Amino acid sequence: MIGLISYLAFFATMAGILAIAVLGLNLQWGHTGLFNGGVVAFFGAGAYGTMLLGGPPEPGQFGGFALPYVVALGGGIVIAGVVAWIVGLLTLRLRHDYLAIATFGVAVAFENVTRNADWLTGGARGLRGFPRPLEAAIGDTFLYGLFFLGLVLAVLLAVYLGLERLVNSPYGRVLRAIREDEVSARSVGKNPTRLRLEAFVIGSMIMGAAGGLYVSFYAFVSPQDLAPILTFQIWAMLIVGGAGNNRGAILGAFLIWGAWTLSGFALSRFAPEAMQLYTGSIQYILIGVVIVGMLMWRPQGLLPERITKTNSKKRATKGPVIINKEVI
Repeated sequence: MIGLISYLAFFATMAGILAIAVLGLNLQWGHTGLFNGGVVAFFGAGAYGTMLLGGPPEPGQFGGFALPYVVALGGGIVIAGVVAWIVGLLTLRLRHDYLAIATFGVAVAFENVTRNADWLTGGARGLRGFPRPLEAAIGDTFLYGLFFLGLVLAVLLAVYLGLERLVNSPYGRVLRAIREDEVSARSVGKNPTRLRLEAFVIGSMIMGAAGGLYVSFYAFVSPQDLAPILTFQIWAMLIVGGAGNNRGAILGAFLIWGAWTLSGFALSRFAPEAMQLYTGSIQYILIGVVIVGMLMWRPQGLLPERITKTNSKKRATKGPVIINKEVI
């Protein structure tokens, strides 16, 4: 029984960490229309930043400042935000396909830097030995797993409530206006370039928080953790759950992570031995099938974006600007 609970806690912890990253992507794509193809770069910036600031010192290795956990995690989030700000300044004037290609290129470049900069990132062997918060004080492995699950869920809840308040505020309605019709938003005095950059940085910092929690959980990070499949997993989670809906983003994260782990278990247990070497490739194909299938069957996702409507009397008296049924 304890083993089952431990596994479920592990599953929920990883699903919660990924759900935080999906919420960051939802702010960028679901609410602002920014196609970020480099999710792993900002996830990795948060993970490596947290490790370098809070990890133990090693000979010949940069970092290892052993800062308190909260400071290290906050620093990793800030580093992810700085990386996003630099990338945003260079790429956010691009649109749609070009932005996706540019941000995907950033992710590939980031992964190559982490693989080759031994003095900074440990190279292909990665960095290990991160002191997990309160692990020594709690002691028991089972209880610590439950504690860390509670920590992840608390961060997930805080991010969700914060984003709900943000996207339902006038600021969030302006972001959706930019997503739907930039010219109309500009005509009422908004600055789409600045607002897109802000949304891009905020979303990337949320991804950085997920990366920081990931390295806190595993006490290890390497370039293998930044493979492109992570970007496609997070995109699949958002597409399945429903872009523009924060609850859908969380639902999609748990569903896709459940499907990923279940398919891995089923393939390793029931597939012929000759296919065991191709388990990972088959899972990649399944992710692609899920994305294509959802786009064809239900492109709005399981929980579609909720459209805010106002009655004609309110529009007549207060005169708001309406863009695709959104009130600005």
